[in-house]
Amino acid sequence: MSNMTFNGYRRDNGRVGVRNHVVILPLDDLSNAASEKVANNIDGCMALPHHYGRLQFGADLDLHFRTLIGTGCNPNVAAVIVIGIEPKWTGRVVEGVAATGKPVEGFAIEGAGEIKTVADASRKAKEMVQWASELQREPCDMSELWISTKCGESDTTSGLASCPTVGNLIDKMDEAGAYTCFGETSELTGAEKVCAQRAATPEIGEKFLKTWQAYMDEVIEPHKTSDLSESQPTAGNIAGGLTTIEEKAFGNLQKIGKKAKFIDVLAPAEAPEKGAGLYFMDTSSAAAECVTLQAAAGFVVHLFPTGQGNIIGNPIEPVIKLTANPKTVREMGEHVDLDCSGILRGEMDLDQAGDALIDVTRRTCNGRLTAAEALKHREYVMTKLYRSA
Repeated sequence: MSNMTFNGYRRDNGRVGVRNHVVILPLDDLSNAASEKVANNIDGCMALPHHYGRLQFGADLDLHFRTLIGTGCNPNVAAVIVIGIEPKWTGRVVEGVAATGKPVEGFAIEGAGEIKTVADASRKAKEMVQWASELQREPCDMSELWISTKCGESDTTSGLASCPTVGNLIDKMDEAGAYTCFGETSELTGAEKVCAQRAATPEIGEKFLKTWQAYMDEVIEPHKTSDLSESQPTAGNIAGGLTTIEEKAFGNLQKIGKKAKFIDVLAPAEAPEKGAGLYFMDTSSAAAECVTLQAAAGFVVHLFPTGQGNIIGNPIEPVIKLTANPKTVREMGEHVDLDCSGILRGEMDLDQAGDALIDVTRRTCNGRLTAAEALKHREYVMTKLYRSA
């Protein structure tokens, strides 16, 4: 690891990206159509439509802006066009992204009309795409990587092999000085006390337990007399042999390895500020929401172990899929970047699987398209906390 490098794009703020996107970012749902028209007009840019941004308030509105601004700030993004219905909130996103030093410009539909907005934004997008196309990759140390992880459609093979493979990588990357992140608050239910013991300090462990308890108080306690069946564990988990959330939780926890200790607990889409190390982020277990939040926090490559098979991708952060289920490899092989089923057959050990995952991660950082990218999976899903006003 000490001599290993990858080729990335170094941004003005010093962060390193592994992709070079020009993003058309709608402030709100009303601006999706205009953003998609700009992306249709100009080759080489990408719109990120979503469903929210109107009549949100309080912590919900703060999370909305944190996610949008964080998406634009992600080092995998070279430049940003922001389109909103109103100039004030559009400007707030522009200002947040501009702090990174990257090119960003905002356009408001009110007072200009959609046709003129699309035309003006298209001209600027063309300039940005041409500018970004000349940026060059340069050698970067593996310690400069920010890696996030979650699992999906878990089964018995997940906790036995694919999640521990990620954990092996996390331990090695932690020693190398990289930033790493795990989440899925609800899916740690039953293993929460063990997870808290993996905190770097008792104070961080208590912060995690308070975060987990807040989930219990908001979701479980008010609805414990209702039917929550097939939510946790899901129908797919049950079909894969996981009968309880506790079984699922302990398999999930294998993703953080055996040695790394998490050094802070992040709010959704919150960027880490305590330096290199492993972080926990309070996220939903819904795949697209979780990856969107982690990408908004600045993570540039995502590791996604799956059992039964999951097709999730992300427009900003490349998602690397691995599985140890040979049936999934046979039936959904087009979605698999790393087959680690050899662990279960005794053909490879965990250390070899971890090294194989480091290799495919490094190749992805160098430009190799993940299966999700090649199949055009660009799921971008905002998290909403409250009803609209």
